[in-house]
Amino acid sequence: MRQESVQIGCSYCGGNLRVSKLTCEECELALEGAFSTPRLLRLEAEEQHFVELFVLASGSLKEMANLLGVSYPTVRNRLDRLIENLKKQQALDDQRRQKILQDMEAGRVPPKKGMRLLENL
Repeated sequence: MRQESVQIGCSYCGGNLRVSKLTCEECELALEGAFSTPRLLRLEAEEQHFVELFVLASGSLKEMANLLGVSYPTVRNRLDRLIENLKKQQALDDQRRQKILQDMEAGRVPPKKGMRLLENL
């Protein structure tokens, strides 16, 4: 399946976007709903590329420096920024999880829907 119109963030307010439609490339079957995006998909395109190269380089920062044609400290700095960004994304997900749990506890969200929301984080 491919995702339709995935962006990093809302062009208006900067908030996180949810995927609302998934379509099968083979049979064109479409699923519509509010699908959460994985943290790695929420990274900027350059950061996603860095992660891909990092994995292909078996986590070697020296190899990454060679692949990117930059110094080792530059690669280390990029990795540190990426780590911080992922920590921020994780913290946002934790805040969303807490909000859902509070809404369930207060009766603003039915348990079944709340569980579905938690599973989609």
